[in-house]
Formats: sequence, structure tokens, C-alpha cells
Amino acid sequence: MEEEKWDIVIKPKDKLLTFDLKELWAYRDLCSLFVKRNIITQYKQTILGPVWFIVQPALTVIMYMIVFGGIAGIPTDGIPRPLFYLAGTCSWTYFSGCLNKTSNTFVSNAGIFGKVYFPRMIMPISSVISNLLKLAIQFGFFVIVYIVYTIVDPECTAHLTWYALLFPVEIAMMAGLALGFGAIISSMTTKYRDLQVLFSFFISLWMYATPIVYPLSRTKGMLWNGIPVYNLMCLNPVTPVIEAFKYGFLGCGEFVGWGWLAYSFVVMVVLMLIGTVVFNKVQKSFMDTV
Repeated sequence: MEEEKWDIVIKPKDKLLTFDLKELWAYRDLCSLFVKRNIITQYKQTILGPVWFIVQPALTVIMYMIVFGGIAGIPTDGIPRPLFYLAGTCSWTYFSGCLNKTSNTFVSNAGIFGKVYFPRMIMPISSVISNLLKLAIQFGFFVIVYIVYTIVDPECTAHLTWYALLFPVEIAMMAGLALGFGAIISSMTTKYRDLQVLFSFFISLWMYATPIVYPLSRTKGMLWNGIPVYNLMCLNPVTPVIEAFKYGFLGCGEFVGWGWLAYSFVVMVVLMLIGTVVFNKVQKSFMDTV
């Protein structure tokens, strides 16, 4: 009797630290379908549709101008407040959007995971890719505001530096940080649903620990229990990336330094390795707990 030959053989992953790029590439069409689904369903049956991608940061910037710029009087390194806040919001929105989606991978997709096989990592990857459209629209809005200010306001000190060329690297690092951290959280929420509520609160606090509404330069010279606050802020792996973005496109403050960017890159790699291990471990039996 001849041995049967199969086109696809599904086997359990024995090794936890496995990231089968060949298998992911074979399912690239499915990934593109999930990307389209994420984009279409997000604002389906809404009046403004993708315009919300611009309305949301615009309203957020106005609120920051009133509360942090007007009432609190926090300076913005001489940069016009709309530009300063929009630069931080544009970067943070992409990171937090990817993190929120990837951190809920198992729970929100339990129905489809239980019916058909495909690489589970496709889901968080598609979320990271679909958020690129939102980032592109918001970055385009930032560029328009930037051009208007540089033309209309002769006293505008915002200017491009060559560090703006790091923009693709910064986006890749943001995506990697969100993917790694989100994989860890999504694996934990399959068993402990309380973490979903706690994590949403944590992301809100995380934003204020990142220099979005205030310049990082304000923390120089400040001490907390004898420790420089500047260094504590840079221990947040998102801080060096956002500061590099601001310095590249606005020229405000000073470059955070290659050392801190390397630190963020190392944290990203470590998070992705840990996230892959935890993700692969949980996906074997998560249907029993979801």
C-alpha cells in the first residue's frame, strides 16, 4: 500500500522559540485579507469613515492645547503647540493602536481560531500592518500642518534635520515593541480576563510617562531620590523613539542619543523573543481556557 502524500501537514510546535517565516509567507494572502478586514470594519457604517483618522488627533491636539498649553502652561521647546502635540500624538497613536489590537489577539479571535488552522501570529501581524494606513493618514495631516506653519508663521522654529531619515526605522521599532509586548499580554489574558481592564488603564498611564504633551528637555537637571529623571524617562523604551521622531521633523530639544535608541532596539528584540515563546506556549491549549 502506497504511503499517502499530503499537500499540508499540520504538526504541533515542539519548540517554543519558533517563528516560521516560511509558513507565514505561505499565508500572506490570508494576512492581506485580515488587513483589509481590519481597515473596513473599523469605521464601517460611520458617516465620516476614514476622516476619523484625522478628526481624532485634531480633537486630541485641541484638548492638549487648552489643558496642557493654556491652563498648565507647559512649554513646547519653542515649537508651535499644534505641531509639537501632533508629532507626539501621531507616533503614540500608532504604538497604542497596535498594542491594543495585539494584546487582545486570543480572546477576540477565539471563534475563528477554534474552527480552522492558520499561523496564529498572522492575527497580530495583520493588526500592526493595518494600523500603518491610519499612521500614513495622520502623518500626512502632520505634514500639511507643518507646511502651513512654516509658510504662514515666519517665526516658526520647526525645521527638518537629517534624523528624519530614521522615520522608517522608528516605525519598525514601534511595531516591534507593540508586537512583542502585545503577544505577552494576549497570552496572559486568556486565563486572567481582569488583565484586559488593567492593561487599558496601564496604557493611559503609560502615555503620560512618555514625552507626548511635554518636552523631554524639561526633565534635565531634575532628580527623583537622587536619580536623574531624564534617565528614568528614557528607560521607557518608547521615549527614545518618539524623541528621535520629534528631533528629526521639528528640530526641537536635542537628539536623545544613539545609546538610548540602541537600548530601545534591544528591549524590542527581547520582548519579541519572550512574546514568541509565551505566544507559542499558550496557543497549544488556549481554547480550553478562553
